[in-house]
Amino acid sequence: MIPMTLAEIAVVVGGVLDGEGAADVLVTGPASIDSRAVPHGGLFVAVVGERVDGHDYAGGAVEGGAAGVLGTHPCGVPAVLVADPVVALGGLARHVLDQLDGVTVLAMTGSQGKTGTKDYLAALLAPEGPTVATAGNNNNELGVPLTVLRADATTRYLVVEMGARGVGHIAALCEIAPPQVAAVLNIGTAHVGEFGSREMIAVAKGEILEALPPEGTAVLNAGDPLTSAMGVRTRATVMSFGVDAELAGVAWRDLRLDPTGRASFELGHDGHWVPVHLTQIGVHQVENAAAAAAMALAVGVSLDDVAQRLSSVADVSRWRMEPHVRADGLLVVNDAYNANPESMSAAVRTLAHLGRSREGRSIAVLGVMRELGARSEEGHRRVGQVVAESGVDVLVTVGPEAAAVAEGAKADPAWRGEAIVTASRDEALSWVRENVTAADAVLVKASRGAALEHIVEGILEGTADR
Repeated sequence: MIPMTLAEIAVVVGGVLDGEGAADVLVTGPASIDSRAVPHGGLFVAVVGERVDGHDYAGGAVEGGAAGVLGTHPCGVPAVLVADPVVALGGLARHVLDQLDGVTVLAMTGSQGKTGTKDYLAALLAPEGPTVATAGNNNNELGVPLTVLRADATTRYLVVEMGARGVGHIAALCEIAPPQVAAVLNIGTAHVGEFGSREMIAVAKGEILEALPPEGTAVLNAGDPLTSAMGVRTRATVMSFGVDAELAGVAWRDLRLDPTGRASFELGHDGHWVPVHLTQIGVHQVENAAAAAAMALAVGVSLDDVAQRLSSVADVSRWRMEPHVRADGLLVVNDAYNANPESMSAAVRTLAHLGRSREGRSIAVLGVMRELGARSEEGHRRVGQVVAESGVDVLVTVGPEAAAVAEGAKADPAWRGEAIVTASRDEALSWVRENVTAADAVLVKASRGAALEHIVEGILEGTADR
């Protein structure tokens, strides 16, 4: 955040000052909607949510170090009052970004893989210069401006993850953070219940390309027909990524998974091939890495540097194929942050690979995938089919909506595995703790709202009974 007085912020957002001495209060830190996490000298944005009104915590935020508040009504502390703090936050972020010379904005969207790709890209760019990237998956109308406001005069790269739940959402986010490099990673079925079809998801995701300037770069997935066709929606240079080197500008070959599920491959661009050894679990990480590589190449990072940095990335966002080994040797993979049929299927296939590398069983603990709308049962059954096809030994479903996963698995007459249908997290945890052995591999995955990380915590606290 560049230093600004509340008076200056009020002018930018069309707000009114409130509170003694508000005009001269200097904001020097980033903004936050969490009163407990406002950086010293930062701006607390008082948002009215379904359960909590941020204005009730404004005083505590200032006592904790916030310089002032952006809200809708007086709170007894220095503030800028506006009709809609969310809209004002976006306007402030765009103003700040416009003041930062030399910042390159790289943005990405897609049905899955956004956060993984963002993490890789941030690691690729950080050695080139100060880099600010989306924290977690804060990719909406609040998360994008909050990310922008973490940038300051020293920032060289701004890496922004963008999500959407409707047509026009991405376009609005690009008004806040106009990209010079933009990627569409894929078009899957996440949020299909809100969009109605994959084709409408493609309409929405492609808005990120329409925001690019002619001198910008569009990065597209050559292996996804709905994505690869989007080149016509931009005047920018198009760079693609994919497994087929004849179709993709950035490609991979000779892919192998080691016994721990980590991928090694050769990454190629413009006839040059370099080895990469990822430290994250799952074959799906290869596509994320290639997308990040293409975006980094677009801003001048060399392929050799890309390969070396990808091979050393260790810190990624939590609860995404996060491996834990219990004291007795049990492997638990925590992928409880989010889920859709495509990401769930990729995680299941990785579990099957891990299971084949161990003496015990592969156990998939799977919960609900939300926001699939009328296709919910179909999506859950499809994941069950992947469970069976992959040869997973045990499937444990959590909650009534996830029971369709078991139905899909049991519909395959060739599957020799076992399906356990449970009604709750507690029931699922109880079954796993009573039946797991130290030699097993366990995957835990569902949409965020299912909060299956509690199952992971419970498994790790226990010990094998046999």
